[in-house]
Amino acid sequence: MYIQEVDRLKTRGLRITAVVLIVLLIVGVLGGFFYWAHKNNVSKLVSTFFLIKSQYIEDVSTAKLVNGAVEGMVEALDDPYSVYLDREAFKELNLQIEGTFGGIGVEIDMNQDNQIVVVSPLPGTPAAQEGIRSGDLITKIEDEETTDMTTVEAAAILRGEPGTTVSLEIMRPEENRTFTVQLVREQIIVPSVSGRVLEDYPDVGYLRVMHFNRVNTNTQLHEELTKLEEAQYRGLILDLRGNPGGDLQAAVEVAGYFLKDGPVVRIVQSGGTEDVLYATRSGREVTGPLVVLIDGGSASASEIVAGAIKDSESGVLVGARTFGKGLVQTVFNLGDQEGVKLTTNKYLTPDGHDIHAKGIEPDVVVEQPKDIEEDVQLEKAVEVLEEQLKSEKAA
Repeated sequence: MYIQEVDRLKTRGLRITAVVLIVLLIVGVLGGFFYWAHKNNVSKLVSTFFLIKSQYIEDVSTAKLVNGAVEGMVEALDDPYSVYLDREAFKELNLQIEGTFGGIGVEIDMNQDNQIVVVSPLPGTPAAQEGIRSGDLITKIEDEETTDMTTVEAAAILRGEPGTTVSLEIMRPEENRTFTVQLVREQIIVPSVSGRVLEDYPDVGYLRVMHFNRVNTNTQLHEELTKLEEAQYRGLILDLRGNPGGDLQAAVEVAGYFLKDGPVVRIVQSGGTEDVLYATRSGREVTGPLVVLIDGGSASASEIVAGAIKDSESGVLVGARTFGKGLVQTVFNLGDQEGVKLTTNKYLTPDGHDIHAKGIEPDVVVEQPKDIEEDVQLEKAVEVLEEQLKSEKAA
């Protein structure tokens, strides 16, 4: 028994020695300057690691300790948008980027109170059909409280095989009530752009951008504009309602169709340095009056487009105040199918307005009543556009 215990300690000691040597090698590679500049904190980290490996009553894998340390560092930022992505979370994030998955069709985010909030239900999906709205809080998923969940963890539970069910507890702040819904998952294909000439208004073209992605948003927008030009539209309504955002570069490309000239967005880096992104010309520009529809489901990249159009006076904004997300996250690959998503930038409108947690106020405020099917915001947008077209004719 004693010999077995000595052998076990020897083996454990060899493993610990190897780990310590690896840690010291890493410190050496990182450079003496970093170590000496932060030696107290680095020593604390290495010492804790060594103590756990040598003194803790049970064996703990090095991978588990390192992952826990990384997760703890990210949590210490106290930023709901910055998260450590383990293999499962990293896989879920890639599914979002691909744009096809089994789920309920709802875009979620974290609000300032660390609550899971619905940014927008995607049109025609189970979430939209069940009446889930922008601003609803998801307080439980399958009877599990969402209080300590990240958005990635919540999304992982919401997704699943088409045909399976998921139960949600929804808190609707505007009505001060909580209710439960059962949703059947479907194959969700995230749409990007649709367009048409409005019935009864042959001069009015209508474009709806539902999500910004680098794969097909620019291409689909180009195709829909070509169709509208063939129909000889004279004025355009750009609908960004319920658009939760997406890829920054795609938003800059889309803005290039609508801006007369100048910057699209100001990106503030860590340290305060600022980059200005300008509209990239697509080879064609939208001519004629422009009205942009926005609401509380318009977030992130869609707010970049709306803010640029408003600041440049390239169009009139109609609808309700936007969501107010002015932070940019970057995903870094840590290897081994894991990563970390960090808030790396904040963005300002071209005129320098910080819209985070504030949103963008439309030029013409029109709230959409929840109890009627008639789209009063779209009707107002048509009215504003028709007035502009009449003014052009008179001139």
